[in-house]
Amino acid sequence: MLDERRAEESESDEERLARFLVDSGRIEAVTLERAQRVGETTGERLPGLLLKLGLIAERDLAQALAAIHDLPLVAPDAYPDTAILEGALSPRFLREEHVLPLGCDETGVDLAMVDPGDRYAREAVALVVGREVRPRVAVPTELEQALDRLYGGREVQAGTGSALADESADDTLETDIERLRDLASEAPVVRLVNRMISDAIERRASDIHLEPFENRLRLRYRIDGVLTEGEAPPFRLRAAIVSRIKIMAKLNIAERRLPQDGRIKLAVRGTPIDLRVSTLPSLHGEGVALRILDREAISLDFTALGIEGAGLDRFLHALDRPNGIFLVTGPTGSGKTTTLYAALSRLNDVERKIITVEDPVEYQLDGVNQIQVKPSIGLSFANVLRSILRHDPDIVLVGEIRDLETAEIAAQAALTGHLVLSTLHTNNAASSITRLLDMGVEDYLVTATVNGVAAQRLVRRLCEACKEDYEPDRDFAAHLGLARFAEPPFRLFRAQGCAACNGTGYHGRTSILETLVVDDEIRRIILKDGDAEAVHRAAVAAGMRTLYEDGMAKALAGATSVEEVLRVTRDA
Repeated sequence: MLDERRAEESESDEERLARFLVDSGRIEAVTLERAQRVGETTGERLPGLLLKLGLIAERDLAQALAAIHDLPLVAPDAYPDTAILEGALSPRFLREEHVLPLGCDETGVDLAMVDPGDRYAREAVALVVGREVRPRVAVPTELEQALDRLYGGREVQAGTGSALADESADDTLETDIERLRDLASEAPVVRLVNRMISDAIERRASDIHLEPFENRLRLRYRIDGVLTEGEAPPFRLRAAIVSRIKIMAKLNIAERRLPQDGRIKLAVRGTPIDLRVSTLPSLHGEGVALRILDREAISLDFTALGIEGAGLDRFLHALDRPNGIFLVTGPTGSGKTTTLYAALSRLNDVERKIITVEDPVEYQLDGVNQIQVKPSIGLSFANVLRSILRHDPDIVLVGEIRDLETAEIAAQAALTGHLVLSTLHTNNAASSITRLLDMGVEDYLVTATVNGVAAQRLVRRLCEACKEDYEPDRDFAAHLGLARFAEPPFRLFRAQGCAACNGTGYHGRTSILETLVVDDEIRRIILKDGDAEAVHRAAVAAGMRTLYEDGMAKALAGATSVEEVLRVTRDA
């Protein structure tokens, strides 16, 4: 009878949690119903199931549990410096039940709990210590970090029946592949990796970097193009964590001498996420880089990407020609591929056949035939290009022109009536012409096929909640050349930092662009000597707004700061 009453109370708690999460907009009703059906099959409680399925952020769930149980949320700095009731409660029990004593007095015990609705854990602690339990709601990540700090790897983790963690076991981890596979599948390692990914999504990171060093494992997130430090996973678990990521990406966990590339598809809070995984052997173990590709977050609208006004007009003027080559250039991570996808999205209709050759295929576009190159089996850019031209495409996208062979085939495709889109790695638009010539492409082919080149950078957007405007002094304004863009008095904006932007002063990124349209004067310069400076001057004379000028216009409009513009245009 008592067991039935407890089950009813637990069910009531879960119903209240479900209603709260839906009413507060933290989770969609359809997604919640799917999780509840899984719970009916597995018998797992709803809070843990939501975290395991990646349907809600840990802190959001903790706040919801605190609200429905009317309990305080444990602050990150509220965990004790030394273990409380160490002799009475074993680390194994604390880890399995996801609880940790915060303090103890004559009247009772303050107990941090991931799931305060779990009556078994509360009653078990009360029975052992002989005092009342005062529950507090804990964020799972913070509680596990406190357990690691207080108890380290002395006990086994999360009901798996095997120790995760002796420092002395490192050699075994490195040599025993089956043991490594077992460890990578254990609940704590699975939770660590899932938490690392969900934290990255919450922080709007584009990349996750795991880097092993002699005595530590460093975790960094790239947010708005800038790397920031994350909470490092336990060093002793480095091999198990890397193996877990490899298993998820279907890579060979036994191969640790060579780089490997793979892909992970998963859902985080109901949102489909693709992760591009790359491993790299280093002196102290394997490093891992994960590129986060959020298919729902990507915007293929030029205005949303920051391409607008006169810059967009020039861009479309070069793009809308029926044949020829249009290039987007810039360093790695400057948004070239996204801009090309936006161009393809605009050109994609039933009257045109579009084929892309990419390495890798980052986003899937409906109605576009996309091909992933595989150099290891001879499926290179050049080989694929030769074949796809026989499939009568109207538009061809080549992920990158890397060598003379690919460049010449692209030029031949353009000469035979195809529109070819591609990327190059150069600092500005004019340098792309020189790069093609340096590759060995004949000057007459360049003049006959290249329609235009867009050079691109990404600058961080100022946080709308905390940005501050100011009037620059006269000398600084003259140094920046602001008189070319606006009438005095000039108003610029600076980053401040607030809770909305995690103290950085920036939230999101936008593009700055310069678009070179190849005209008769530029063709004459190419045929003469192809000097990049001369090409640049001719393009500016014909109306091209440079990267610096486009950036300063956005700084005066309050979209970004002068410091950001100078940071990304120093090499342009």
